[in-house]
Amino acid sequence: MHSIQALFYQLGLKSDEEQISAFIEKHKPLPAHIILHEAYFWNDAQVAFLIEAIEEDSDWCEFVDQLDCLLRES
Repeated sequence: MHSIQALFYQLGLKSDEEQISAFIEKHKPLPAHIILHEAYFWNDAQVAFLIEAIEEDSDWCEFVDQLDCLLRES
């Protein structure tokens, strides 16, 4: 089973709750016209992972969507 913490780990980011919250606070709100994987703060490997997760409707898709929603909250 995946989780938002596992997604952060998969993306090479710190995955404890405090660090996840800090990341989200630092980068939100993501403007509506920016697709999640186009945000300036991802590296190439992270972009590729995010695109693949959505395009292939992988097990990660739900958590990528959850991250997208969290980053859009104001």
